[in-house]
Amino acid sequence: MTPSPMPLSVIDFASVRPGQSVGEALQDSVALAQKAEELNYERVWYSEHHNMGSIASSAPAVLMAHIASQTERIRLGSGGVMLPNHSPLVIAEQFGTLAELHPGRIDLGLGRAPGTDPQTFRALRREPSAAEHFPDDVRELQAFLGDSPSDLARTRGITATPGRGTRIPLYILGSSLFGAQLAAKFGLPYAFASHFAPDALEQASAVYRDRFEPSEQLAEPYMIAAVNVVADDDTGRAARELHWYRRQRVKLMAGRGRHFSDEELDMVMESAAGRQILHMISCTAVGDGPEVRDYLREFAERAGADELMIAPVGSTRERVHGTLEVLRRAWSD
Repeated sequence: MTPSPMPLSVIDFASVRPGQSVGEALQDSVALAQKAEELNYERVWYSEHHNMGSIASSAPAVLMAHIASQTERIRLGSGGVMLPNHSPLVIAEQFGTLAELHPGRIDLGLGRAPGTDPQTFRALRREPSAAEHFPDDVRELQAFLGDSPSDLARTRGITATPGRGTRIPLYILGSSLFGAQLAAKFGLPYAFASHFAPDALEQASAVYRDRFEPSEQLAEPYMIAAVNVVADDDTGRAARELHWYRRQRVKLMAGRGRHFSDEELDMVMESAAGRQILHMISCTAVGDGPEVRDYLREFAERAGADELMIAPVGSTRERVHGTLEVLRRAWSD
Protein backbone atom coordinates (compact mmCIF):
# COMPACT_ATOMS: atom_id res chain seq x y z
CA MET A 1 0.00 0.00 0.00
CA THR A 2 1.27 3.50 -0.84
CA PRO A 3 2.49 5.31 2.30
CA SER A 4 0.70 8.46 3.43
CA PRO A 5 3.74 10.79 3.33
CA MET A 6 3.36 10.96 -0.47
CA PRO A 7 3.16 14.66 -1.42
CA LEU A 8 -0.27 16.13 -2.12
CA SER A 9 -0.68 19.13 -4.41
CA VAL A 10 -3.57 21.14 -5.84
CA ILE A 11 -4.70 22.01 -9.37
CA ASP A 12 -6.79 25.20 -9.54
CA PHE A 13 -8.82 26.20 -12.61
CA ALA A 14 -9.88 29.54 -11.12
CA SER A 15 -13.44 28.32 -11.69
CA VAL A 16 -16.11 30.98 -12.15
CA ARG A 17 -19.13 29.55 -10.36
CA PRO A 18 -22.70 30.46 -11.35
CA GLY A 19 -23.45 34.00 -10.18
CA GLN A 20 -19.78 34.88 -9.64
CA SER A 21 -17.72 37.57 -11.35
CA VAL A 22 -14.28 36.78 -12.74
CA GLY A 23 -12.74 39.00 -10.07
CA GLU A 24 -14.46 37.00 -7.34
CA ALA A 25 -13.21 33.75 -8.86
CA LEU A 26 -9.64 35.06 -8.85
CA GLN A 27 -9.98 36.08 -5.20
CA ASP A 28 -11.11 32.51 -4.53
CA SER A 29 -7.86 31.34 -6.13
CA VAL A 30 -5.84 33.52 -3.79
CA ALA A 31 -7.73 32.11 -0.81
CA LEU A 32 -7.30 28.55 -2.06
CA ALA A 33 -3.52 28.93 -2.35
CA GLN A 34 -3.37 30.42 1.13
CA LYS A 35 -5.40 27.50 2.50
CA ALA A 36 -3.20 24.97 0.69
CA GLU A 37 -0.11 26.64 2.15
CA GLU A 38 -1.62 26.61 5.64
CA LEU A 39 -2.32 22.87 5.29
CA ASN A 40 1.18 22.11 3.92
CA TYR A 41 0.22 21.01 0.43
CA GLU A 42 3.25 20.77 -1.86
CA ARG A 43 2.26 23.10 -4.71
CA VAL A 44 -0.63 24.73 -6.56
CA TRP A 45 -0.76 24.71 -10.35
CA TYR A 46 -2.90 26.79 -12.72
CA SER A 47 -4.15 25.64 -16.10
CA GLU A 48 -4.16 27.66 -19.31
CA HIS A 49 -7.57 27.65 -21.01
CA HIS A 50 -9.06 30.15 -23.45
CA ASN A 51 -12.59 31.12 -24.50
CA MET A 52 -14.16 29.35 -21.52
CA GLY A 53 -16.39 31.55 -19.41
CA SER A 54 -16.19 29.15 -16.46
CA ILE A 55 -12.37 29.20 -16.19
CA ALA A 56 -10.40 32.35 -15.35
CA SER A 57 -6.84 30.96 -15.45
CA SER A 58 -6.07 31.88 -19.05
CA ALA A 59 -2.85 33.70 -18.06
CA PRO A 60 -1.09 31.42 -15.53
CA ALA A 61 2.05 33.57 -15.17
CA VAL A 62 0.02 36.68 -14.31
CA LEU A 63 -2.14 34.80 -11.83
CA MET A 64 0.94 33.18 -10.27
CA ALA A 65 2.63 36.55 -9.83
CA HIS A 66 -0.28 37.88 -7.81
CA ILE A 67 -0.74 34.73 -5.74
CA ALA A 68 2.99 34.43 -5.03
CA SER A 69 2.84 37.92 -3.51
CA GLN A 70 -0.04 36.80 -1.28
CA THR A 71 1.65 33.59 -0.04
CA GLU A 72 5.00 32.86 1.55
CA ARG A 73 6.41 29.43 0.77
CA ILE A 74 4.13 27.15 -1.25
CA ARG A 75 5.34 26.29 -4.75
CA LEU A 76 3.30 27.68 -7.64
CA GLY A 77 3.30 26.53 -11.22
CA SER A 78 1.52 26.13 -14.52
CA GLY A 79 -0.50 23.01 -15.04
CA GLY A 80 0.17 23.89 -17.66
CA VAL A 81 1.33 26.49 -20.10
CA MET A 82 0.20 25.30 -23.53
CA LEU A 83 3.51 25.83 -25.29
CA PRO A 84 2.16 25.79 -28.88
CA ASN A 85 0.37 29.06 -27.99
CA HIS A 86 3.62 30.88 -27.16
CA SER A 87 7.22 31.41 -28.15
CA PRO A 88 9.70 29.69 -25.81
CA LEU A 89 11.53 33.00 -25.33
CA VAL A 90 8.42 34.77 -24.01
CA ILE A 91 7.66 31.93 -21.58
CA ALA A 92 11.29 31.91 -20.41
CA GLU A 93 11.09 35.64 -19.72
CA GLN A 94 7.73 35.41 -17.95
CA PHE A 95 8.66 32.51 -15.71
CA GLY A 96 12.20 33.78 -15.30
CA THR A 97 10.72 36.95 -13.87
CA LEU A 98 8.66 34.87 -11.43
CA ALA A 99 11.69 32.79 -10.45
CA GLU A 100 13.82 35.85 -9.76
CA LEU A 101 11.08 37.43 -7.65
CA HIS A 102 10.20 34.20 -5.81
CA PRO A 103 13.30 31.96 -5.82
CA GLY A 104 12.71 28.25 -5.31
CA ARG A 105 8.93 28.48 -5.58
CA ILE A 106 8.19 28.32 -9.32
CA ASP A 107 7.36 25.27 -11.48
CA LEU A 108 6.79 25.25 -15.22
CA GLY A 109 4.41 22.56 -16.46
CA LEU A 110 4.14 22.32 -20.24
CA GLY A 111 1.35 20.96 -22.41
CA ARG A 112 1.15 20.29 -26.15
CA ALA A 113 -2.59 20.90 -26.67
CA PRO A 114 -3.79 24.44 -27.47
CA GLY A 115 -6.22 24.45 -24.53
CA THR A 116 -9.01 25.86 -26.66
CA ASP A 117 -11.03 25.52 -29.86
CA PRO A 118 -9.59 26.02 -33.40
CA GLN A 119 -11.13 29.46 -33.87
CA THR A 120 -9.65 30.75 -30.62
CA PHE A 121 -6.32 29.14 -31.50
CA ARG A 122 -6.27 31.28 -34.64
CA ALA A 123 -7.12 34.33 -32.52
CA LEU A 124 -3.94 33.56 -30.54
CA ARG A 125 -2.10 34.08 -33.87
CA ARG A 126 -0.79 30.51 -33.88
CA GLU A 127 -0.86 27.87 -36.61
CA PRO A 128 -2.30 24.37 -36.09
CA SER A 129 1.11 22.94 -36.99
CA ALA A 130 2.66 24.60 -33.91
CA ALA A 131 2.01 21.49 -31.81
CA GLU A 132 4.31 19.49 -34.13
CA HIS A 133 7.26 21.53 -32.86
CA PHE A 134 6.53 20.87 -29.18
CA PRO A 135 9.65 18.72 -28.49
CA ASP A 136 11.94 21.29 -30.10
CA ASP A 137 10.18 24.11 -28.26
CA VAL A 138 10.70 22.33 -24.93
CA ARG A 139 14.41 22.00 -25.66
CA GLU A 140 14.63 25.65 -26.70
CA LEU A 141 12.82 26.78 -23.55
CA GLN A 142 15.12 24.61 -21.45
CA ALA A 143 18.11 26.29 -23.10
CA PHE A 144 16.75 29.79 -22.44
CA LEU A 145 16.50 28.88 -18.74
CA GLY A 146 20.04 27.45 -18.62
CA ASP A 147 23.40 29.19 -18.87
CA SER A 148 25.86 26.69 -20.35
CA PRO A 149 27.73 27.24 -23.66
CA SER A 150 25.54 24.55 -25.27
CA ASP A 151 22.41 26.37 -24.05
CA LEU A 152 23.60 29.61 -25.62
CA ALA A 153 24.40 27.80 -28.86
CA ARG A 154 20.90 26.31 -29.01
CA THR A 155 19.32 29.77 -28.55
CA ARG A 156 21.62 31.23 -31.23
CA GLY A 157 23.16 33.65 -28.76
CA ILE A 158 19.82 35.07 -27.63
CA THR A 159 19.56 35.56 -23.87
CA ALA A 160 16.36 35.52 -21.84
CA THR A 161 16.56 38.27 -19.23
CA PRO A 162 15.07 37.41 -16.76
CA GLY A 163 15.26 33.66 -17.32
CA ARG A 164 18.84 32.73 -18.04
CA GLY A 165 20.39 30.61 -15.30
CA THR A 166 17.16 30.15 -13.34
CA ARG A 167 16.86 26.49 -14.41
CA ILE A 168 13.19 26.43 -13.44
CA PRO A 169 12.10 22.79 -13.14
CA LEU A 170 10.11 21.71 -16.18
CA TYR A 171 7.27 19.17 -16.10
CA ILE A 172 5.66 17.53 -19.13
CA LEU A 173 1.87 17.31 -18.92
CA GLY A 174 -0.19 14.86 -20.88
CA SER A 175 -3.13 12.52 -21.21
CA SER A 176 -1.68 10.14 -23.79
CA LEU A 177 1.43 8.11 -24.51
CA PHE A 178 3.07 10.97 -26.42
CA GLY A 179 3.68 13.01 -23.28
CA ALA A 180 4.89 9.95 -21.39
CA GLN A 181 7.40 9.11 -24.10
CA LEU A 182 8.64 12.69 -24.38
CA ALA A 183 9.03 13.14 -20.61
CA ALA A 184 10.96 9.85 -20.46
CA LYS A 185 13.22 10.78 -23.38
CA PHE A 186 14.01 14.23 -21.96
CA GLY A 187 14.39 12.97 -18.38
CA LEU A 188 11.67 15.24 -17.01
CA PRO A 189 8.87 14.73 -14.47
CA TYR A 190 5.56 13.69 -15.98
CA ALA A 191 2.09 14.81 -14.85
CA PHE A 192 -0.91 12.87 -16.15
CA ALA A 193 -4.30 14.58 -16.48
CA SER A 194 -6.33 11.67 -15.11
CA HIS A 195 -8.77 14.11 -13.47
CA PHE A 196 -10.40 14.58 -16.88
CA ALA A 197 -8.78 11.99 -19.20
CA PRO A 198 -8.33 8.73 -17.27
CA ASP A 199 -8.18 6.08 -19.98
CA ALA A 200 -4.42 5.85 -20.70
CA LEU A 201 -3.23 6.46 -17.13
CA GLU A 202 -1.72 3.07 -16.29
CA GLN A 203 -0.24 2.50 -19.73
CA ALA A 204 1.31 5.99 -19.82
CA SER A 205 2.80 5.50 -16.36
CA ALA A 206 4.37 2.19 -17.37
CA VAL A 207 5.79 3.64 -20.60
CA TYR A 208 7.22 6.63 -18.75
CA ARG A 209 8.98 4.50 -16.14
CA ASP A 210 10.21 1.86 -18.58
CA ARG A 211 11.73 4.38 -21.01
CA PHE A 212 13.00 7.03 -18.60
CA GLU A 213 16.49 8.41 -19.35
CA PRO A 214 18.21 10.34 -16.51
CA SER A 215 18.90 14.03 -17.13
CA GLU A 216 20.57 16.98 -15.46
CA GLN A 217 17.22 17.88 -13.88
CA LEU A 218 16.08 14.41 -12.79
CA ALA A 219 17.96 11.19 -11.98
CA GLU A 220 14.91 8.93 -11.62
CA PRO A 221 11.35 9.06 -12.99
CA TYR A 222 8.84 11.21 -11.11
CA MET A 223 5.16 10.71 -11.86
CA ILE A 224 2.31 13.01 -10.80
CA ALA A 225 -1.28 11.83 -11.26
CA ALA A 226 -4.26 14.18 -11.01
CA VAL A 227 -7.53 13.17 -9.36
CA ASN A 228 -10.79 14.86 -8.35
CA VAL A 229 -11.64 14.85 -4.66
CA VAL A 230 -14.90 15.57 -2.81
CA ALA A 231 -14.30 15.17 0.92
CA ASP A 232 -16.53 16.02 3.87
CA ASP A 233 -16.93 14.69 7.41
CA ASP A 234 -20.61 14.29 6.48
CA THR A 235 -20.73 11.60 3.77
CA GLY A 236 -24.23 12.68 2.74
CA ARG A 237 -23.00 16.20 2.08
CA ALA A 238 -20.06 14.82 0.10
CA ALA A 239 -22.49 12.83 -2.05
CA ARG A 240 -24.58 15.94 -2.67
CA GLU A 241 -21.49 17.92 -3.67
CA LEU A 242 -20.53 15.17 -6.12
CA HIS A 243 -24.06 15.23 -7.56
CA TRP A 244 -23.77 19.00 -8.02
CA TYR A 245 -20.35 18.64 -9.66
CA ARG A 246 -21.48 15.96 -12.11
CA ARG A 247 -24.44 18.06 -13.22
CA GLN A 248 -22.32 21.20 -13.55
CA ARG A 249 -19.74 19.36 -15.60
CA VAL A 250 -22.29 17.98 -18.05
CA LYS A 251 -24.06 21.33 -18.29
CA LEU A 252 -20.84 23.20 -19.08
CA MET A 253 -19.45 20.72 -21.58
CA ALA A 254 -22.65 19.69 -23.33
CA GLY A 255 -24.50 22.96 -23.12
CA ARG A 256 -21.81 25.42 -24.17
CA GLY A 257 -23.71 28.27 -22.59
CA ARG A 258 -27.20 26.93 -23.29
CA HIS A 259 -29.66 26.88 -20.39
CA PHE A 260 -31.11 23.48 -19.45
CA SER A 261 -34.11 22.84 -17.27
CA ASP A 262 -33.59 20.16 -14.63
CA GLU A 263 -35.55 17.70 -16.75
CA GLU A 264 -33.52 18.49 -19.87
CA LEU A 265 -30.28 18.13 -17.96
CA ASP A 266 -31.41 14.74 -16.65
CA MET A 267 -31.89 13.58 -20.24
CA VAL A 268 -28.52 14.96 -21.34
CA MET A 269 -26.79 13.15 -18.51
CA GLU A 270 -28.36 9.87 -19.62
CA SER A 271 -27.36 10.41 -23.25
CA ALA A 272 -24.23 8.93 -24.82
CA ALA A 273 -22.58 12.36 -24.75
CA GLY A 274 -23.48 12.85 -21.10
CA ARG A 275 -22.13 9.44 -20.13
CA GLN A 276 -18.88 10.19 -21.94
CA ILE A 277 -18.49 13.46 -20.03
CA LEU A 278 -19.11 11.67 -16.75
CA HIS A 279 -16.57 9.01 -17.70
CA MET A 280 -13.98 11.76 -18.09
CA ILE A 281 -14.25 12.51 -14.36
CA SER A 282 -14.38 8.88 -13.25
CA CYS A 283 -11.12 9.31 -11.29
CA THR A 284 -12.91 10.95 -8.37
CA ALA A 285 -12.57 10.23 -4.66
CA VAL A 286 -15.70 10.97 -2.64
CA GLY A 287 -16.66 10.50 1.00
CA ASP A 288 -15.30 11.23 4.44
CA GLY A 289 -11.61 11.39 5.28
CA PRO A 290 -10.86 7.66 5.60
CA GLU A 291 -12.88 6.82 2.47
CA VAL A 292 -11.09 9.43 0.40
CA ARG A 293 -7.69 8.50 1.82
CA ASP A 294 -8.16 4.82 1.01
CA TYR A 295 -9.32 5.61 -2.53
CA LEU A 296 -6.32 7.86 -3.13
CA ARG A 297 -3.82 5.35 -1.80
CA GLU A 298 -5.21 2.67 -4.13
CA PHE A 299 -5.32 5.16 -7.00
CA ALA A 300 -1.69 6.22 -6.42
CA GLU A 301 -0.57 2.59 -6.44
CA ARG A 302 -2.47 1.86 -9.63
CA ALA A 303 -1.09 5.00 -11.28
CA GLY A 304 2.48 4.38 -10.16
CA ALA A 305 2.42 7.93 -8.80
CA ASP A 306 5.07 9.67 -6.71
CA GLU A 307 2.74 12.61 -6.03
CA LEU A 308 -0.99 13.28 -6.31
CA MET A 309 -2.39 16.48 -7.78
CA ILE A 310 -5.78 17.11 -6.17
CA ALA A 311 -8.60 18.86 -8.04
CA PRO A 312 -10.77 19.82 -5.04
CA VAL A 313 -14.49 19.87 -5.80
CA GLY A 314 -16.97 22.17 -4.10
CA SER A 315 -19.98 24.34 -4.87
CA THR A 316 -18.60 27.13 -2.66
CA ARG A 317 -15.22 28.39 -1.49
CA GLU A 318 -15.93 26.90 1.93
CA ARG A 319 -16.69 23.45 0.47
CA VAL A 320 -13.47 23.47 -1.56
CA HIS A 321 -11.44 24.43 1.50
CA GLY A 322 -13.29 21.76 3.47
CA THR A 323 -12.18 19.10 1.00
CA LEU A 324 -8.54 20.11 1.49
CA GLU A 325 -8.91 20.13 5.27
CA VAL A 326 -10.65 16.75 5.52
CA LEU A 327 -8.16 15.13 3.17
CA ARG A 328 -5.13 16.56 4.95
CA ARG A 329 -6.31 15.30 8.34
CA ALA A 330 -6.97 11.82 6.98
CA TRP A 331 -3.76 11.67 4.94
CA SER A 332 -1.68 12.08 8.08
CA ASP A 333 -3.41 9.21 9.93
